[in-house]
Amino acid sequence: MWLYYNRNMKLSELAQQLGARLEGDPEQEITGVAGIEEAGPGHVTFVANPKYARLAHSTRAAAVLVQEDFPAISAATLRLKNPYLAFARAIALLHSMPKHTPGIHPTAVIDATARLGRNCHVGAYVVIGANVTLGDDCVLLPHVVIYERAQIGHRFLAHAHAVVREGCRLGDDVILQNGAVIGADGFGFAKNDQGDWHKIPQSGVTMLGDAVEVQANACVDRASVGQTRIDRGVKIDNLTQVGHGSSVGENTLLCSQTGLAGSTHVGRNVIVAGQVGVAGHCTIGDGAVLLAQAGVPGDVPPGQVVGGTPAMEQRLWLRCSAAMRRLPEMVKLLPKNKE
Repeated sequence: MWLYYNRNMKLSELAQQLGARLEGDPEQEITGVAGIEEAGPGHVTFVANPKYARLAHSTRAAAVLVQEDFPAISAATLRLKNPYLAFARAIALLHSMPKHTPGIHPTAVIDATARLGRNCHVGAYVVIGANVTLGDDCVLLPHVVIYERAQIGHRFLAHAHAVVREGCRLGDDVILQNGAVIGADGFGFAKNDQGDWHKIPQSGVTMLGDAVEVQANACVDRASVGQTRIDRGVKIDNLTQVGHGSSVGENTLLCSQTGLAGSTHVGRNVIVAGQVGVAGHCTIGDGAVLLAQAGVPGDVPPGQVVGGTPAMEQRLWLRCSAAMRRLPEMVKLLPKNKE
């Protein structure tokens, strides 16, 4: 069963809930949230990026979430330290997520040895294997498959067609978006004397910490031996591949189409932008930033920002990129071959 609701509230109540300093009519009715260019009367919006600051003067929104030192504008303002985070909280306050009533759909197939916690919602055609442990308040939407011996914590949310393979261990508050696969076989093969590829059994597991989210059609492979580990708070975007035996530290972001080859070790609070490729057996230090489409062949020190292929420190990469654009003119200055 799906239940939706939108909640209206006074601007003064919203400011109180967000811990913001209000400048404007406290009785203004807020009916929803929207981007600054699409917002209309009754909406709250935000400015976090300086390039959108000019739009705050022309927006039709009832109120704008801004930083504490933002200039005065005609719309009401809610002033606070982090407008972007406050906007996310405003969405949660004003618009509910779907609610799923506890119960098991008659088409679900659940092994007799599986143990389900309290208040779980198990949707149509879900399959739960032998000796699975599932915590309280979990939601498994249609066609989710949980293989045997998987151990999953409380408040798990798995969207349609997500898969958790055998023996994997997931913490509390894990979210799997549609088609995410946790614990598929790592890509391991050894060539025999005849030149044929021999499959290396992938006997390890995948472990996800608390509050990990893996988005649509992303894959976190199981290890050949040992474990692939994703620590607390990591967010993995669509179409991302985490190779076998890798580890990803707390609160790291892996953006769309990133690929981590096997035995890559990524530290805490790292940002890996879209379409980054990291060679196997590399270590990415805490707080590093890998810019979009970087090709990373080796280790990256903590805190360093790198880009390009092969990846290099950001300022050097920018100089190389600028020089690359001038190469045709530079070639004209070279002596011509007289042979």
